Parts: sequence; structure tokens; C-alpha cells
Amino acid sequence: MRMMLPKLTPSNVVSRTSAPITVCFVIDELNQAGTETQLLALIRGLDRSRIRPVLCLLKRMDETFRAMIPDDCPMIVLGVNRLMGRQAFSAALDLRRFWKTHRVQIVQTYFLDSTYFAVPLARLSGIRRVVRVRNNVGYWMTRKHRWLGRLVGKACARTLTNSSEGREAIIQSEHLAERNVSVITNGVDLDRFPVRRWPELNQPAVKFGMVGNLRPVKNVDGLIRVMARVMKDHPKITLEVAGEGDQRASLERLIAENNLQGRVILRGSLRDIPAFLESLDVTVLPSHSESLSNAVLEYMAAGRAIIATNVGANATLLRNEVDGLIIPAGVEPALESAVRRMLQEPNLGRAISRSARRRVEENYSRERMLEEFHRFYESLFDGGGTADG
Repeated sequence: MRMMLPKLTPSNVVSRTSAPITVCFVIDELNQAGTETQLLALIRGLDRSRIRPVLCLLKRMDETFRAMIPDDCPMIVLGVNRLMGRQAFSAALDLRRFWKTHRVQIVQTYFLDSTYFAVPLARLSGIRRVVRVRNNVGYWMTRKHRWLGRLVGKACARTLTNSSEGREAIIQSEHLAERNVSVITNGVDLDRFPVRRWPELNQPAVKFGMVGNLRPVKNVDGLIRVMARVMKDHPKITLEVAGEGDQRASLERLIAENNLQGRVILRGSLRDIPAFLESLDVTVLPSHSESLSNAVLEYMAAGRAIIATNVGANATLLRNEVDGLIIPAGVEPALESAVRRMLQEPNLGRAISRSARRRVEENYSRERMLEEFHRFYESLFDGGGTADG
């Protein structure tokens, strides 16, 4: 039997009469990945006199992160594991009541399941200002997801992404009007990254490292293969990787095959990323695909020497040979050359570290990001931003 949700009448629909605007953020769950940490920072930093946040977790709540959610941010956990069926229908009713209770005026969704669930529900509930966040360039998308993306994109008032490269990819793949795709670049909390030590590159025990999930797109295996070759000539250098993922077992085998135990270390998920970065001299992002990398922003804030592939917004964040070394993606000889260059030209790495810190201070602060979000939400009302025009 097909179950239908009754649509709210216009008299039930909440409109903005005075500040603050109530925004409900809908996301699958919380973890230590970049999108989730940026969302938590946004929720904590919003000016409550202008924007009032509420939070919906579609799937589950990891108790590790409960303390990171402010007390003044109401939250609902739906426990939805499948988007079809009685559980999902019951959860939809719960979420509708939650939206009505808190007089939600804007719904903002992250990731596929939360978007597929919450966007049509919001529209059926009379909420016309729906924002979908897509912070990637769609490297993984199947034909089905592209089709669904076009449908939900047209149902949203705006699609929001974090780089101009991501914006162009969305417009091209989903055929959305340019005016309906907006960019707000990520910001980093500079107070979390006090530079107490600049990189030391003129000594044999240089420490390389990266922050990233252990997934094929991050190309951790390519970095390990490169380091295996470089370590033959530089026996005291090390590599540490902060992150967890499905590739851990295969990466551990690769480390063992190259006899790199103790020299290449998979640190797993770390809570204190600033302390980890402070321990490094050279940071690397060897990814095959990115939109705007939170890891690179954190590398810059930490004042580290940086090597990054020319994907997404990396070449916008980092001016080549000024704030970092930009190399082509998937080309291991280029990555190896950049690693060796950092070892051979310590003055270059030191200059890069200082320039990167200055650049992030001037252009990518958390305060700048928060103000852009405030203006974005207010513009949805002031400019009549709805999915209907």
C-alpha cells in the first residue's frame, strides 16, 4: 500500500516575520570527516540573533559527538536505515512534527540519503526554502544518482557548494540555472592552529604526513609507493597518515610488502588534528578528486610545507611554489619529484609554510565563512529565494 503524507496548508507554513531565521540541518550522521566538522563549526558559530540552528540526524547519533552539539541547538535522531518502508514513514512524521514545533523556515541537507529523504518531505510540508549541499565534483556519481540529483536540485531553492570548481561541475551535470547554485568556501578556525613550531627541513629526520580517509580517491597507496622509493635514499624520513577507512587492510599489506613498518604509520582517526599537524614538517594531499579540501586549509593554518594535487580548488587555495607545490593528480613521478624537492630545498619548504599561513589568515578564516552563511540565509528571504522562483 502506498503511504502518502498530507501536505500542509498555506496557513501552517512558517514565514519570516523577524529574526532569527530557523534553519534545520539534515545530515546522515556525525563523524570526523571534513563536511561534518564544517557543519558542527557552522552550528556553533552562527549568531543566534540572526540564525537559529536545529539539527536532524537521519541515521544515528554517535555519543562521541554529542558534547560537540551546543545545548541551544535542538536535535532529533530518526534512526532511518532504509529510505522506504514503515520505519521511514514514521520517521517522516516525526521530522514533520519537529519542523512544525521549531517553526523551521529553511531546511539544509547533506549527502545523498538525507537529501533524498528531506528535500521532498520539506516541500510536502510547505517549506519552500530548501538548500542542498554538495561539496564534491561528482567523481563517484552513477547515472541513477545524476538523474536523482537533477530532480532534487530542481526542487531546491539553492544548491550550495564550497568551490567554483564544484559549482561548474554541478551546473554541467545537473543542468541547473547558474543563479540557483551558490558558493561559500570553507573556513578554518585559526585559533585551533597556533604555530608554535615551523617546519624543520634541513635535518635528516623530516616527517611527512597527511589527513584523509583511507579510501581509493585519497590515493594513500600512491603516496606510500612514492615514499617507499624515496626512503631508500633517505632512511630517516617517516610518513604518518591520520584517518580511517575501508582501505586500511590493503594499505597495511602494502606497508609490509615494502618493509616500511615503523616508518609509515597509519594513525587512525585522531581527535587532535592541530597537534598531529604540528608534529609534521611536510603535509601532502595526493587525492585524485576534491572540491575544496578541508585538509589543505588545515595544513595552511598549521603553517606546514604543502604538496597537493591539482584537483578541485587546490590550485586556488595554494599558489604554486608560493603557498605549496601543485602537481598533477595520479602521476607518481611528479609526486616523487615534489617530495624529493622538499628534502633538497629546505628553504623553499620553510617559505611555503609561512606564505600558506598568511594566505589562510587573509582569505579563509572561520569568521568570513560564518558571515557569508548569515547573508546567504537572509538573502533567501530578502530575494524571494524559493524553488518556485
